[in-house]
Amino acid sequence: MTEEPPAGSERVLVLAPIGRDAPTATALLCRIGLDAEVCADLGELTAGLAAGAGVAVIAAEAFQREPVAPLAEWVRRQPAWSDLPFVVLTTAGGVAADPVPPLPLLQTLRNVSLLERPLRGVTLVSAVQAALRARRRQYEARDYLLEREQAACALEEVVAARTCELESANRRLVGEIAEREQMQAALQQAQKMEAVGQLTGGVAHDFNNLLAAVLGNLELAMAKVHDEAALRLLGKAERAALRGAKLTRQLLAFSRVQLLDPQTVDINALVASMGELLVRTIGGTVRVKMALEPQLWPATADPSQVELVLLNLALNGRDAMRGGGRLTIATGNVAADADGRPQDLAPGDFIRVSVADTGTGMSEEVLAKAFEPFFTTKDVGEGTGLGLSQVYGIVRQSGGTVTLGSTPGQGTTATIYLPRATAAAEADSTPVADEGGRVRHRGAAILVVDDDPDVRTLVAAELESLGYVVTAADSGRQALDILADGAYPDLLLVDYAMPELTGIEVTRRVRMARPGQRALFMTGFAKADELERSADLSRILRKPFTRFALEAAVEAALGADMPSTPTSPAAAKPNGAAVRRR
Repeated sequence: MTEEPPAGSERVLVLAPIGRDAPTATALLCRIGLDAEVCADLGELTAGLAAGAGVAVIAAEAFQREPVAPLAEWVRRQPAWSDLPFVVLTTAGGVAADPVPPLPLLQTLRNVSLLERPLRGVTLVSAVQAALRARRRQYEARDYLLEREQAACALEEVVAARTCELESANRRLVGEIAEREQMQAALQQAQKMEAVGQLTGGVAHDFNNLLAAVLGNLELAMAKVHDEAALRLLGKAERAALRGAKLTRQLLAFSRVQLLDPQTVDINALVASMGELLVRTIGGTVRVKMALEPQLWPATADPSQVELVLLNLALNGRDAMRGGGRLTIATGNVAADADGRPQDLAPGDFIRVSVADTGTGMSEEVLAKAFEPFFTTKDVGEGTGLGLSQVYGIVRQSGGTVTLGSTPGQGTTATIYLPRATAAAEADSTPVADEGGRVRHRGAAILVVDDDPDVRTLVAAELESLGYVVTAADSGRQALDILADGAYPDLLLVDYAMPELTGIEVTRRVRMARPGQRALFMTGFAKADELERSADLSRILRKPFTRFALEAAVEAALGADMPSTPTSPAAAKPNGAAVRRR
């Protein structure tokens, strides 16, 4: 936008100190409508120029009377757009008689027009009007430059605002990219662990069947062999098979397919009760410190499995502190809206239990593989590499998660998160062992159903040696055919994982016709949620099992109350009745 010319910006200042030139020229210019003023000397002229003027008319003799320096300084200090025109009135012969040389004077004033006296009025008027027109062009240039400057400032403001927006958007984008990368990494890790879990779960199932046959046959052989040397060899084989069974239990824990017994647990009480056990286990060189939250919420978990998790973490911490150190177990509440929650943690409230050591720590490469089965940094023979993988499987199956944080040379902190329970914990959550081992139902009829011939033959032989009447079936379909043909077993001993019909499906079909049919499940690989919906947890026999465990489980199942009221004669057969045909 063009600015209005400031007041006096088109004034004509006239300086002619000798004679009547100044009043005459001023009167002439005023007659044609110009704003003309007379100046007494160069000082007044310079002040008038500073106040605003369009052109200055100066007689040459004015330069002889006063110093030109103030005027020259004003000319030098003009803004870039300004070049004030000067009309200098000379006498005939120019200014050669002046004390100041003409060329330096003209260079000082810069924009100079010379008019030689005597001059006609029209010449003066024409020269002044031309100078004013040139001055107006300068004002237009000033306004244009001002508009450009204002536009540039506005553009800078827009650019600055836009740059700020872009920087903010870029920061958000970088944050989203980082978060997405973290989520993708977490997803890839979860998928990898899930795939490894499925693989290990399947392998553990097959090994459980093999070990069940090995352990059972070893027990049968040991019962019939009386040679001490042979018994020692069989004992070593039995101990090796038991170690294999422990290994498969760890694999099942990692694959999250073992059967848990979730309860409402006071984690503080559980941790405190483990104090003496931890001190004895990890040795006197490690000091155990507990930092327990006084107002800790109750958790939903299997207490025996939580103890196993804490013991594994404590042993890992001990192994990282070969020269001794401090092991700190801390608890705390993690609200649903708390900051810093792990990304893979489900919504809701959780209880946090951390186990921190002051050991050697782990590098990022080791941390990335710490939960993988059989991964270990220990020397050969010092560990299987299943401790942390077992912790991971148990905690994940319990509905929580586990994180690891470590700095090489400063120690490691393992933190488990368990879901908050809705009910308060009972005073004593320790499970009471059932009394077993006493045969009370000799002669009871048992239908054994297992697709693995070695396990099926072994179980049948052991049960017969205990005095039971046994019928065997190699599939769920054959078991249903036997029952449909008029058999009345007191107990259905059925494997969970079988082709076509699982043990749950077989039992469900049998109980549709015989609601009171007792059943005992054998399993080395079972999804806990399905078994919990379909069977009492006390009616499950985990493979591999010993002869004593088999006997105790069968006696407990035979001595239990009927699952429902019998509705048919077949369902009401008393204990001790053999499997008979109609």
